[in-house]
Amino acid sequence: TPTMELAFRWLEAHRPPDRPPVVVHGDFRLGNLVVDEAGLVAVLDWELVHAGNPVEDLGWLCTKAWRFGTAPPVGGFASREELLAAYAAAGGADVGPDELHWWEVLGTLKWAVGCMGQGAAHLLGAVRSVELAAVGRRVCEQEWDLLLLLCPEAAARHRDAAVEPSPPAGRVEGLHGRPTQGELLEAVVEFLREEVAPATAGRLSFLSRVAANVVAMVGRELALGPAQADRRARELAAVGVASEAELATAVAAGRFDDAEARLAEVLASGAAAKLAVANPRYLTDP
Repeated sequence: TPTMELAFRWLEAHRPPDRPPVVVHGDFRLGNLVVDEAGLVAVLDWELVHAGNPVEDLGWLCTKAWRFGTAPPVGGFASREELLAAYAAAGGADVGPDELHWWEVLGTLKWAVGCMGQGAAHLLGAVRSVELAAVGRRVCEQEWDLLLLLCPEAAARHRDAAVEPSPPAGRVEGLHGRPTQGELLEAVVEFLREEVAPATAGRLSFLSRVAANVVAMVGRELALGPAQADRRARELAAVGVASEAELATAVAAGRFDDAEARLAEVLASGAAAKLAVANPRYLTDP
C-alpha cells in the first residue's frame, strides 16, 4: 500500500546503528506475559525467538496494536521514558528515543504485513476463515498507526473528517421494499451479537462477534463507499495517479520525496476513509 511503501523508505533512510546481537523474543508484548501479585511469572510464545537487535523487542512492545485502545504507549501501561529507564537500570543497553521510534515504526509495519498475509491466507484458500478475512481489513489500522508515527499532523487533520454520519441505507421504499439492504444487515448484526454470541462459548462465541463486525463493516461500506470512492478518485488524480497501486509504485520509486507534505495529506485521507468503514472507533483511540 502507499503508506507501507512510505514506511519502507523512511526506515531505510533513518536506519540506526547496529548493536551486538542478543536473544530476541520476537513477540514481546503484554498478551505474552504472565504476571501475578509479585510481578512477572513467565514469558510465553517463543516460536519467533532469534538473534538480533535488543531494541526490536522494545519497539514491538510499544506498537500501538498491543495497547488495545489505552493511552500509555508501552503496552498500554507505561511511558516510553519509563521503559527505557527501567531497561537500562536492569542491565540493558542505553537506548535513546529516536532509536526506539525507528523500531516502533518497524514493528507497526511488520504487523501491517502480517495482517495482509492473514487476509491473503483466506483469499488464496490456504485457510478459509471469517477471522482471517476480517484481519485483512485491519491493514488500514496499521497504516493509520504508521501515519501517526511519521506524519502526525496530517493524521490529526483527517481524523475527524473521516467519521461521517452514516446516511440511511435506502430507507425509502423502492423495488424491493423494506427491510432495505441496510436494515437487513442491521438485523443480522443484532442476531449475531445479541443471540448467537451469548448462547455460545469459546471460539464460536468469538467468531460470531467477528462475523457481526464484518457484517457491520459491509453496511458502512454500502453507506459511505460511493462518496468515498468519488472523493478518492479526485485526490489521486490531483497527484497524478489513477489508483492506490499506482500511488504505491510512485511512493516506492521516490516520486514524492520532494513533496512529502502533500503525500502525507493524501495518505492520511485515504487511511482515515478506510478506517471509517473498517473500524471507525480506531480513529478516536488515544
